[in-house]
Amino acid sequence: MSSLSQGLHLKVAQKQILTPGLVQMVTVLQLNRMELKEMINQEIVNNPVLEESADGGEEVSPEELAQLLEGDRVESSDRGMLDALAGPLAPVEISEEPAPASVDLMGSEVAATDAALTESPVSDPFDEIDFGSFFDDYLDPGYKSPASESIEKPSFETFLSQPVTLPDHLRSQLSVLLLSDEARDAAESIIGNLDEDGHITAPLDEIAAMGNHSPEDMAAALKAVQSLEPAGVGARDLRECLLLQLASRNGEGGVAWQIIQKHLRLLETRQFRELAKVMQRPPEHIEIAVDVIRHLNPRPGLRYSASGARSVEPDVYFIKDGDDFRIQMNEEELPQLRLNAQYRSMLNRENGATKEVRDYVRDRYTSAIQLMKNIEQRKQTIQRVCETIKRRQWDFLKAGLDFLKPMMIKEIAEEVGVHPSTVSRAVANKYAHTPHGVFELRYFFSESVQGPSGGELPLLLLKRKVKKMIDEENPRRPLTDEQITSLLQAEGIDVTRRTVAKYREDMKIPSTHQRRVRE
Repeated sequence: MSSLSQGLHLKVAQKQILTPGLVQMVTVLQLNRMELKEMINQEIVNNPVLEESADGGEEVSPEELAQLLEGDRVESSDRGMLDALAGPLAPVEISEEPAPASVDLMGSEVAATDAALTESPVSDPFDEIDFGSFFDDYLDPGYKSPASESIEKPSFETFLSQPVTLPDHLRSQLSVLLLSDEARDAAESIIGNLDEDGHITAPLDEIAAMGNHSPEDMAAALKAVQSLEPAGVGARDLRECLLLQLASRNGEGGVAWQIIQKHLRLLETRQFRELAKVMQRPPEHIEIAVDVIRHLNPRPGLRYSASGARSVEPDVYFIKDGDDFRIQMNEEELPQLRLNAQYRSMLNRENGATKEVRDYVRDRYTSAIQLMKNIEQRKQTIQRVCETIKRRQWDFLKAGLDFLKPMMIKEIAEEVGVHPSTVSRAVANKYAHTPHGVFELRYFFSESVQGPSGGELPLLLLKRKVKKMIDEENPRRPLTDEQITSLLQAEGIDVTRRTVAKYREDMKIPSTHQRRVRE
């Protein structure tokens, strides 16, 4: 019989750490221009050493600040870790200074990637930036970036874009996920059974039976759909919808999570004192958790169901410049940042500042510099992605929608030299102004079907062909899905009736019976 024993053992291991600076970098990358503006304004409010660039005021030289920071530098992050941030986030460590004990209202203190992390050291993603001149620019009170200068803006009418439907939005994300053909088909079936709120309207076994999907494929498909944005989509009930949103914020296991999972009825009836008693938590913890829940969205898909045109502001311009197209970032109304020099003296021991004050000011300066770097890195990444889109979609930019080519996020990522998730974040919720109108950047990414002469036809163009046929049909004898399929196949397009029906429904075009005009 073996006996148990205790002992000390040394273990050497390498571990990748997701730093706060890298977390912010990922967040900044996926923000559109208006969201970035809000974030910058909030940082200006929260960080006293950050301010908008304005004429006048004292400057801090980079050399002085570097000396006062006593050699401290902004936390470095590795490109491998950044590029590994693909899909929904699962638990991972975040490197932080020890903080005072506090209640974990949102769940785990760590967030993680679902991709394999490389163990080899890699370079700092900011090393490519000439930060010396960058620092000088932002210390100059009169500095304004070239992109902030006046841009010849198109007329307001060009900002009216086609509304993006929830199925379109989900399928554009689904196209970049690694799934088997069977699981992808099952995911399409689930998306086809979502209501305007983004909730599944039929039992999964019924959806599986209608599409002849196996339980394993349905499970993989459900997991994939529930990983998409907006968070909470693909839920089967309110509880699951709210839990999915908390999970997307790394809130598993926290007080808010426990309330939704186990005590939703008490929350609905506003029995907060009973909640505190049952959960054995102070009332203030319950109050904060309830506030977190209050900011969740029980109907996440609703914002994609609004009808009519909506006004959008482009994040990037594809401007015709002679025989070329120039990429111009839209930085209009973005605050131009600089460092406030008034706190410089607080970093000097000789001025009598306490260690706590010096540490606080040093932390604020470090945080400010990190934010500036992240904003610059966001700009460079989006520009590189758009330059690649320009090369790939040159015919579209020159001649219009009929010349749009199939293009996958993975292909762009390989050409730019980043992970597909980086490209996905760079184009998320962002719009581009082109000579042919304003389009969501994700519009350029589309799967394809086999077209005439063995070529590839983007699914977006397939939709346009279907719509054009229906627009030109005899209203007294409208085309059936089978007839549309036959016409497309006669053009050499490899398509099935089921595909035609699916895209007709996505475009909210009624069935043949509903379109028929009776005398």
